[in-house]
Amino acid sequence: MPQGQQQIPSVWTRPRPRREQLTRERIVIEAASLLDADGIEALSMRTLGTRLGAGATSLYRHVANKDELIELVVDEVYGELEIPDAPDREAWRPAVVDAATALRAMVLRHPWVASVLSQVGLSHLGPNVMRMSDRMLALFETAGFPAEETDSAMSTVVSYVIGVATSEAAYLSMIARSGGTESDWLRALRPAVEAATRAYPHLHATHVAQHHKAPRVVRDETFEYGLQRILDGFAARLEQLGRTEEAGQ
Repeated sequence: MPQGQQQIPSVWTRPRPRREQLTRERIVIEAASLLDADGIEALSMRTLGTRLGAGATSLYRHVANKDELIELVVDEVYGELEIPDAPDREAWRPAVVDAATALRAMVLRHPWVASVLSQVGLSHLGPNVMRMSDRMLALFETAGFPAEETDSAMSTVVSYVIGVATSEAAYLSMIARSGGTESDWLRALRPAVEAATRAYPHLHATHVAQHHKAPRVVRDETFEYGLQRILDGFAARLEQLGRTEEAGQ
């Protein structure tokens, strides 16, 4: 780095400390466990140090602050994702569906992720995030999108998934705090919802139509519907690109 140039504050932009008993990997795994159990509000360097049997000072040799720790833990959970290959052009759409479904499931397994994704610094430099992005870009390249559109296509899908999953995670976390199940919560709420929507016939009909469905099924169907309509738009774009290519020959 040139003399006088300030380093960008991110865990991904500075060297790792020498190896010792308390490793970065151990810190990250314990932090993920803490976040999954108690949520983002419970995470502090002091609390994490206590769980690890180490002082906060020892943690600071591996991460400069809590923000860097969150960068690392976010990348850790992205490592759970398995992004499929698309061996040919016809396989791109089911592969994107599988990738999007896996991303949504990851966020719902780790609901705290939803609250930090907008503030995790240079998270895109994390190796697991980069691996996910690279493999998803390959799907859109296989589909036939030109190089200048693959990133926009991927970002559209990821933004949709994160948006839906963030709302779901917040909703499910609220239910979890109540101590009941999603079905119990909705069953208790149903009389109030029916009374409140009675003056709004379209809303009321939609609510009544979902009574017989399990709440998880409703959420899955809603997610799948939105994702498929996005992919319909991509398919139409690919057809347009194909016609343009044929006309130019």
